[in-house]
Amino acid sequence: MFVSFDGIDGAGKSTQIEQFCAWLRQRGHEVVACRDPGSTPAGEAIRDLLLQRQNIAIGSTAEMLLYMAARSQLVDEVVRPALAAGKTIVSDRYLLANVVYQGHAGGVDVEQIWSVGQVATQGLMPDLAIVLDLPLAAATARLNRPLDRMERRGAEFLSRVRDGFLREAARQPDRVVVVDASGSIDEVQSEICRVVQRKFPGL
Repeated sequence: MFVSFDGIDGAGKSTQIEQFCAWLRQRGHEVVACRDPGSTPAGEAIRDLLLQRQNIAIGSTAEMLLYMAARSQLVDEVVRPALAAGKTIVSDRYLLANVVYQGHAGGVDVEQIWSVGQVATQGLMPDLAIVLDLPLAAATARLNRPLDRMERRGAEFLSRVRDGFLREAARQPDRVVVVDASGSIDEVQSEICRVVQRKFPGL
């Protein structure tokens, strides 16, 4: 099983992923948690360049391709071997994030991003993508750390990001599910578990 989590920063991905992985382990799953970009030496180096090197200008297309390079390495080193060994993968972001951030919000053609993504991932996609949705003001208020490159792009950009996630969920309701992240941590986690159990009845 391969599940990814996405949504605007501040929606609670890290907390919910941690709890979700614990829930899966209680049910006997051997879980591998990863983040995209990251979780490999190459991926972590690319992540630092993309998110922290504010002094280096990176255009939307180059940005998208750098994410793809990190993801390709992630698939080769982490995701595919884990799935082949019968483990469950839970990823903090995946290809959907590129489609939304560089596509819907950044102006790169969305269908081209999906096509490049098929090459980068060798067609390996999550069984389910969970989008944690929260109004922009509420998500921004939760961020109590220095902002990365994406978060510094302002409310208009982040509003397009949120809209992009909702549009992709409407386009792919069988693969992308939106979960309201405005409730308590336990309430949101309960809904995530319900969503996953509907997708995987035998879980």
